[in-house]
Amino acid sequence: MLYDRAKIYVEGGGGGNGCVSFRREAHVPHGGPDGGDGGRGGDVVLESDPSRRDLASLHRSRHFRAGRGGHGQGKQRHGARGEDRVVPVPPGTQVEGLEEARYDLVEAGQRATVAAGGAGGHGNKRFTSSTRQTPRFAERGLAGESGWIELRLKLLADAGLIGQPNAGKSSLLGRLTRAAPKVAAYPFTTVEPVLGTLDSGDRQLVLADIPGLIEGAAGGAGLGHEFLAHVERCRGLIHLVDIAGEDPAGAYEAVRAELDAYGAGLELLPELVVLSKRDLVPDVEADSAVAEWSDRLGGDALGVFAVSSATGTGLEELRQAIFEAVAVEEPLAPAAIAEPEFEAEHITYRPAGDQGFNVVRVDDGVFEISGRDIEMLIARHDTANPEALGYVEQRLREIGVIAALRRAGFTPGDEVRIGADAFELDPGE
Repeated sequence: MLYDRAKIYVEGGGGGNGCVSFRREAHVPHGGPDGGDGGRGGDVVLESDPSRRDLASLHRSRHFRAGRGGHGQGKQRHGARGEDRVVPVPPGTQVEGLEEARYDLVEAGQRATVAAGGAGGHGNKRFTSSTRQTPRFAERGLAGESGWIELRLKLLADAGLIGQPNAGKSSLLGRLTRAAPKVAAYPFTTVEPVLGTLDSGDRQLVLADIPGLIEGAAGGAGLGHEFLAHVERCRGLIHLVDIAGEDPAGAYEAVRAELDAYGAGLELLPELVVLSKRDLVPDVEADSAVAEWSDRLGGDALGVFAVSSATGTGLEELRQAIFEAVAVEEPLAPAAIAEPEFEAEHITYRPAGDQGFNVVRVDDGVFEISGRDIEMLIARHDTANPEALGYVEQRLREIGVIAALRRAGFTPGDEVRIGADAFELDPGE
């Protein structure tokens, strides 16, 4: 079974705490602060690994956490950075990450950081000043990013074999390449994409057998809609039609309608039309069908071929046509091919963060402050420590929060809530 979807929980490592420490040295007040900083937490990183076939391993293990940063120590020794957690995924994996970040891992070794580690806290050495020579507080490390992300595998293939169930795609793939898809002597359809390599000696192409499409596939009918996404990366299509079927033309139009309904530019991809199972009709009828289909499609198809996977008739001609149509430096219709949505190492979409703050009076003598920077300030400090609280009050004044509180009716001693913390604030002038 091909696992082409996965949902996993990722958590960056927490940052290490800063250290409160003083040197034991003569003639230095209180020994002098020398607490080191905490180390940054490790990241959770996805890495494109060609040895991976699908996302099956992510169904067995769904939680991935990076290492925590080391705590700071005395003598200004900083904590070690947390160990990254590297998660291998197959090339062709698209990621819907945290905060609407999106990545596309298409090349071997390409990486995407999906959960960044938290920053380490500063040691007390960082807080020395002319008026604060012996700080007895340090920052706490911040938690790393965390949450559920979704992964979707879209196979990397040069050309996709499409058509209705039992059109002969698996048999053709088995004859053109060394792939060994399941082929049966009774009505049967492939239930997962199969890849094969078409080799001409100096060039290679990857062909993908896409499970049969039925009417309504783009809307969720049958198995086909599960695999239409795999066609998106193909540079061309090989459309198989059973020449001995009841309604070859109707079967062709039904599949084309599904490509158009799915969108993503699939209906614009260059296409070769292959009339399969030629051995089941007389040669005269097969030749007549090729001429008729060529006239009907005109310039909409790159060529029409009648082949037999059972006898090998027409396969060499088809092989050459595939190389001419797909194995070129640029696609034959570059404007028609949908460009990749995003590249992991180049573009990351993130919503703009709110760098400001809001002050709301929620009750008599109770005020609530929200804002990313303010919440991070509180998360870093122990407000039960009087020196730390004094530093927080100073920063709130510098940022403008104290002035905003007073405009909202705040009086010294009122309760202030920031995130999960609640404390009384009594800032001086």
